[in-house]
Amino acid sequence: MTDEGVPERGRGYQKGPVFLRGGQIPHQTTDQRLLENQDGADWLHGDPWRVLRIQSEFVEGFGALAEIGTAVSVFGSARTPREHPDYTMAQQVGRGLVESGVGVITGGGPGVMEAANKGASEAGGLSVGLGIELPFEQGMNAYVNLGVHFRYFFARKTMFVKYASGFVVLPGGFGTFDELFEALTLVQTHKVTAFPIVLVGSDYWGGLLEWLRGSVAARGMIRATDIDLLHVVDDPAEAVRLVTADVACGEF
Repeated sequence: MTDEGVPERGRGYQKGPVFLRGGQIPHQTTDQRLLENQDGADWLHGDPWRVLRIQSEFVEGFGALAEIGTAVSVFGSARTPREHPDYTMAQQVGRGLVESGVGVITGGGPGVMEAANKGASEAGGLSVGLGIELPFEQGMNAYVNLGVHFRYFFARKTMFVKYASGFVVLPGGFGTFDELFEALTLVQTHKVTAFPIVLVGSDYWGGLLEWLRGSVAARGMIRATDIDLLHVVDDPAEAVRLVTADVACGEF
């Protein structure tokens, strides 16, 4: 199971624009079929057609998000229960971003994603959810007011970065780490510029930064200054301030 959360029965399985339940749910995701090893040359007949489907995901994503204005991507675990302090912090981050004139983009699922969308929606702002096909049932949370479903992770990841002016990252698992380090790599290699990355929760992220300084930078795998690309805070308001400090905020 990925970090996208625990399945909730009955919510349905989203496969791109197609909604499925019960016996209609496939045993493999579209990503899994694309990436699996195949014997013979059958892929020569199937994979070129997949390119058109991949192209359509980019076209649909670009079309849906092109005019959303300034936004920030918020990441964190889908497994966070609603009574957890992290849920409350994510909700405060979502609200604070909207009150600063910035829209909120999440993965559209439960947990931290739902909380950030909830804060944004209740503040009357733009609340975007970018859903993904997963090997279990999971629907878009109820606080998304602009949702796009993807079959392919790489198409979805492009949207998270292309239409965001920064990242706020709350505690999460492998999926959250993936998103965090991808953002760090893009900033470090200058693929994106002026892209603040704020980690919320020093008790959760402190060990990671200690490892980066004590092992990774010490061996010369990164520069010590690369760690300065990350801002660690405990106050949701401070996270909002840092991630919007250099952003020209628009109206939604």
